[in-house]
Amino acid sequence: MNPDVRTTVTCAVLFAAMGGLAGCGREAPVTRNPAVACAELFGNTAFAQMQVTGVTYLAADASLPGRCEVQGIIRPEPGSEIGVVYRFPEDWNGKLLALGGGGWMGNITLQAASPGLTQGYATLQTDAGHTTGTGFDASPWALNPDGTANQPKLEDFSHRAIHLMTERGKQVIASHYGKPATRAYYQGCSTGGRMGLMEVQRYPEDFDGVIAGAPVHTLQTQTSAQLRSLAFAAPGARLDAAHLELIHGAVMKACDARDGAADGVLRDPRACDFDPGVLQCARGASGASCLTPAQVNAVRKVYEGQKADDGSIAAFPLEKGGEKGWVRFVPATEPGDPGTNSGGLHALRGPLLGDPQFALDRFTSNDVPRLRASWLGRTYEASDTDISAFTARGGKLLLWHGLNDPGPSPRATVDYFEAVRAAVPEAAGSVQLFLAPGVAHCGGGEGPDRVDWLAALDNWVEKGQTPEELPATKANSDLAWNLCAYPQLPTGQEDGTYRCE
Repeated sequence: MNPDVRTTVTCAVLFAAMGGLAGCGREAPVTRNPAVACAELFGNTAFAQMQVTGVTYLAADASLPGRCEVQGIIRPEPGSEIGVVYRFPEDWNGKLLALGGGGWMGNITLQAASPGLTQGYATLQTDAGHTTGTGFDASPWALNPDGTANQPKLEDFSHRAIHLMTERGKQVIASHYGKPATRAYYQGCSTGGRMGLMEVQRYPEDFDGVIAGAPVHTLQTQTSAQLRSLAFAAPGARLDAAHLELIHGAVMKACDARDGAADGVLRDPRACDFDPGVLQCARGASGASCLTPAQVNAVRKVYEGQKADDGSIAAFPLEKGGEKGWVRFVPATEPGDPGTNSGGLHALRGPLLGDPQFALDRFTSNDVPRLRASWLGRTYEASDTDISAFTARGGKLLLWHGLNDPGPSPRATVDYFEAVRAAVPEAAGSVQLFLAPGVAHCGGGEGPDRVDWLAALDNWVEKGQTPEELPATKANSDLAWNLCAYPQLPTGQEDGTYRCE
């Protein structure tokens, strides 16, 4: 046995699982049971480029079913080590659910897998090729010691990890259960949304259905973060929490009731014409009850967004009505570290801009086109609109985005959706987009953010029920409505209900 391979299915566990009929090192005919089936995966060498490094059988508890957990490493080339975790419930529904990561990381947590496991899905997860770094900092794994790009790991994170996790996962599922999965689904948000779009574009045969939420699918998320940060870094422009509350309150007063219901959520923030100039301080005044001219200019700049000279988007707008959530992605209250301020762009200045010491405080909108045209930009971005290979085989793509997301812009997702519809008209019945009013990045915010996306996808794939309206609720709130297939949005009615219009 390879010394770096281990299993937590001990001899005693196996002896008990076999009903006491056999001891370690002895062979005896026994009835196959979940613990034994799990143990048999250990040491399996039939999975190409993959080493099974551990298996664990876990009995059912109050919250999760009995399951087999398999850990492995996939090595497609030197310098690449893609960690995977597969979790196989005893009461399997015959389907698999692959899960994406977040920030500059993968996700192998049980917390992420639990909702799928409780519904009987075999779950597939990956660390995306690395275990160091943070959501905003890729430098510990993406760069070599000399500052050059670690190409194998960047290839893994950009597109290869999810694909290989899925290919090998299908093989391991068939080995464990004795039959292949009948359906393969993917679900992810943020980076996970980008990973889902990459699957649809590069590996169209991997999945029958993909849920891509708030996808960070181009580097315009990072460039938007950096340019917004620079707007607030201008002399006298930085805001504090009281200013954000002030602006939000003024926006609600100006626009909330226009959508038929004064409920604290703008149904379509793009339609709100609020101008922060109404909050400008009287000459010489300052404080939490008004905005200085510099602060007004910064808020206007982030509401408007920025373009490069070639007409391409450099910074998408921040939407009105989500001001209280800006601090998560924009250094509006205090300086913060450069990684957070730039969405992680600072770590990849060398691969993206050709200079690892590039001064981001001098970054401009005209740096964006060459950044996106770099090798890493072409590898990382999931911007291909020709998804005909995916939809032609019956694949379904379910896109969604919170309208008050201060990270990746919902406008970018709308642009991608409309471009796909234009590029592949025959895919119109296979791609749906839902915009969630008042919802921030992958959840939170003022609007209803609880939606059963997986059930909607499953019904679409299995039963042909194209999602048009999906119930959305919010924890600890009575606010609820149906999310509507784009371009419709839930509009308040005189009787207090909401209607897709």
